[in-house]
Amino acid sequence: MRMERIDENDRLDMTHHMMLLRTDGKLHLAPIGDHPQQILDIGTGTGIWAIEMVGDKYPSATILGNDLSPIQPTMVPPNVRFEVDDVEKPWLFDMAFDYIHCRYMATAISDWPGLVAQAYRFTKPGGWAEFQDFDLQYYSEDGSLKPEHQVLAWINNLLGASRKAGREPCPGPQLEKWMKDAGYKNIHHERLKLPIGTWPKDKYLKKLGAWNFMQIQEGLEAFTLRIFTKVLGWEVSEVQVMLALVKNDLRDPSIHAQFDFHVVYGQKPEAE
Repeated sequence: MRMERIDENDRLDMTHHMMLLRTDGKLHLAPIGDHPQQILDIGTGTGIWAIEMVGDKYPSATILGNDLSPIQPTMVPPNVRFEVDDVEKPWLFDMAFDYIHCRYMATAISDWPGLVAQAYRFTKPGGWAEFQDFDLQYYSEDGSLKPEHQVLAWINNLLGASRKAGREPCPGPQLEKWMKDAGYKNIHHERLKLPIGTWPKDKYLKKLGAWNFMQIQEGLEAFTLRIFTKVLGWEVSEVQVMLALVKNDLRDPSIHAQFDFHVVYGQKPEAE
């Protein structure tokens, strides 16, 4: 599983492919029909999802992707548009959307119920919204991930620091409730396991675990340095020592660590 270092945009695209693999190649699970016209992609990142949606599935749709970072390509299909925006501020769109998509915003949002409520207001009656996100709490089903392992101490510290900073790191399990509270109906919730590393015997899960290992390995310092030093007050040297031990645990095939990926979608009632 050795590879050259990659930049953050490449890691985000790698994570996209991992999540696509986990959903059996489906860009969405919501039953949005054959001809959605207006689609919003919240937190579009590199824009890869939006581009693939119009290229592969819905060439007649218009997709707007927004993100805080202007990292999207400039050469895109004519029916894809990107804008830099803070999705937690009031939305100023002059239209509603047939389908709203939001994925991988763990640790990025301070008010999840508010975000879901905004999505509801801008979903057309009869339209759909879909949230795909993580529960980043690592665990093992066979007891092989133990309290003394550095990777467990690391993720627990990371989750605690994120919550201390007001950013929920495990939105996945709560998405269904937030969608119900916002008013969505016909809600469907799937919990999908993501192994870390090639320890699974099943070939599909082994491949999935390899992708997950690579995206974690490549993002490890970016995930950790800023929040550990700024929020928890660690020295950079302390973080680097800890990360070396974490990397050892991540490579250990006897540690069967995993975390969960949640997909939740719902429909806005026609009556509204």
